[in-house]
Amino acid sequence: MRLLKVSRSVRLFVLLAALALLLAACPAAMPAAQPAAAPAAAEAAPAAEAAPAASMRTGKDLKILYWQAPTILNPHQSTGTKDFDAATVMLESLARISFEDQLVPFLAAEIPTIENGGVAADGTSVTWKLKEGVKWSDGSAFTPDDVIFTWQYASNPETAATTLANYDDIANVEALDATTVKITWNEPQANPYVPFVGFSGMILQKAQFANCIGAAAITDAACQAANLAPIGTGAWKLREFKPGDTVTYDRNENYRDNANTYFDTVEIKGGGDATSAARAVCETGEVDYSWNLQIQKAVLDPILAAGQCDALAGGSFGVERIVINFTNPDPALADKRSEPDQPHPFLTDLKVRQAINMAIDRAAIDDQLYGPTGEATCNILVVPTPLNSPNTTCERDVEGAKALLDEAGWVDSDGDGLRDKDGVKMVLSFQTSINPLRQGEQSIIKASLAEIGMQVNLRAIDAGVFFSGDPGNPDTLNKMYVDIQMYTNGPSEPDPTSYFEGWICDKVNSQANSWQGGNDGRYCNPDYDALYELYKSEFDLVKRAEMAIQLNDILVNDVAIIPLINRATPSAKAKNVEGPTYNTFDSNIWNIATWSRSE
Repeated sequence: MRLLKVSRSVRLFVLLAALALLLAACPAAMPAAQPAAAPAAAEAAPAAEAAPAASMRTGKDLKILYWQAPTILNPHQSTGTKDFDAATVMLESLARISFEDQLVPFLAAEIPTIENGGVAADGTSVTWKLKEGVKWSDGSAFTPDDVIFTWQYASNPETAATTLANYDDIANVEALDATTVKITWNEPQANPYVPFVGFSGMILQKAQFANCIGAAAITDAACQAANLAPIGTGAWKLREFKPGDTVTYDRNENYRDNANTYFDTVEIKGGGDATSAARAVCETGEVDYSWNLQIQKAVLDPILAAGQCDALAGGSFGVERIVINFTNPDPALADKRSEPDQPHPFLTDLKVRQAINMAIDRAAIDDQLYGPTGEATCNILVVPTPLNSPNTTCERDVEGAKALLDEAGWVDSDGDGLRDKDGVKMVLSFQTSINPLRQGEQSIIKASLAEIGMQVNLRAIDAGVFFSGDPGNPDTLNKMYVDIQMYTNGPSEPDPTSYFEGWICDKVNSQANSWQGGNDGRYCNPDYDALYELYKSEFDLVKRAEMAIQLNDILVNDVAIIPLINRATPSAKAKNVEGPTYNTFDSNIWNIATWSRSE
């Protein structure tokens, strides 16, 4: 996935590797032992009451606080970071991606390359050597069959795996011997490090999930139970899971590196909000690590400046964006609601989408809410830095937005302040997860669109529900039963192939794929799809970079999405906890098995 990319020749492969090494060496990457400095307290921030002196936690129990509570532990059935991370404590991939954007072997013995014979020079296959003697937490042996099974599980469309896009280009996965797995592609791949790598590459135990391929994955009672209690090969095993609340893990006595694992137990507590999570590690010392301090600038600055914790930030946390629903979410449509064959009554009009984009006050969102933890952006792809398009602009122009709506025939015909056309009023439902920062963004966007004659009705959904991927819940981002919605996302690897796949026509969310295709806005543009297919098959480094920028520009200029902020959201750790890092392309707890406490 990360450091190296395949080409048709060793020369091109070396060029790709050199580029990735250059990216890893750029100033944005900092050593793990060098957390980001806490920003100075804002002059305008309200005076905070003196926080109680933090009592540093001791002992070998690691307490982690996620204000978004985990709801499932099978990463192939989840869309939320909190679920991927909760699974990461137990499950492993062949390789993970470090904060320095380099591949690190986990279940693999080494990273395959052209030089060591693991990657075919023509891009048709990749061969992974597995570590010997690895066991599942139940004591059974980890084998190539588990890798093969995970591909079969995730690539079956009826399984409705959220990771399907990472596996459906594979023609075959086969065991060459007891510790060797070969992946053969349907067509040559420019990047062999997508399947079985990173947070979406975690391996499931065949013995546990053997009967869960297809529709049974989410309907069968035994499979549902397995989704909540997977057996893993990692440093800890599940003790107890209370979905929407807490996950508790005990040391896995069968873990291959048990002697070097410091913590006996791990607890991930969910719920609350980002502000209380920050205070729990930075002021009261109740927990050792708090994730995603997505907090308004005026509140976050004094918490970090108190000096009781280390802030961890760097790279890109992802781009906060508005997703446009190209289909009609009207509840009156019943089962046809937000289905691909039901076009939206006005968001399918490019001029309307352009007007919305032009009206939004990104500067206010940046200055008032994010400060040093984010930067306004026009692009949906901002990392790696060389792929951040220089071609797009997104300056605010309220009068220009009004003119576009006038041209499109959307006018205030009855003087009530709302534009209308053919009996349709410009009223938008706008949802996001519950978080004070996001509700602040919603308020600014609502006010911005009111200036051009649009009414915006706001919805705030519990994060555990919004990001759950539960096909039975109407409030998930996957179903998108609203006109627009907002969240943060970004590529899971330096090569953005799988990221761009999230906007192709074949991935449009619908009942047919249990709303898990990956394209929640139901955007479909044949020109985009055609360029994406060329991009997938292009091996020349320079041409791939050009195409990546072009794909970004199509999405931005077609207003398939509205990028808002490139986030550098910090997490925080107690000063006596060693090991946590930020991470751009993988989980922030990718290396949790190496964490320790200085006594």
